[in-house]
Amino acid sequence: MTVRFAQWTIDVLDLELMASFWSAALGYRVERAPDGSAHLRSPSDGEPSVWLQPSGGVKRDKNRNHPDLRPAAGTTVDDEVTRLLALGATRVDVGQSGDEPFEVLADPEGNEFCVLHP
Repeated sequence: MTVRFAQWTIDVLDLELMASFWSAALGYRVERAPDGSAHLRSPSDGEPSVWLQPSGGVKRDKNRNHPDLRPAAGTTVDDEVTRLLALGATRVDVGQSGDEPFEVLADPEGNEFCVLHP
């Protein structure tokens, strides 16, 4: 037997900010829960959801894991990075040399993620 990814969970301080950013970044719809969390759901079947759960603490260090995102067909990495920066992402230096096949960004609360080159 094996397991499959079901969802990616992020602890957040500002649920509205993070739901707005990640739903726009991924093209997911937001389902708010009575407990103050939110699920972001893909319009396509079989893709992992994103669960945003309120957290009392701020992020302190580099993430020990992060998502690697691929631009949709017909979209360039540069176009996608520009779009994500306009949504509130920032460029992040985690020690990359500049020759990596990815761009390192962080969401509005500082959680790193990568946009992969083809």
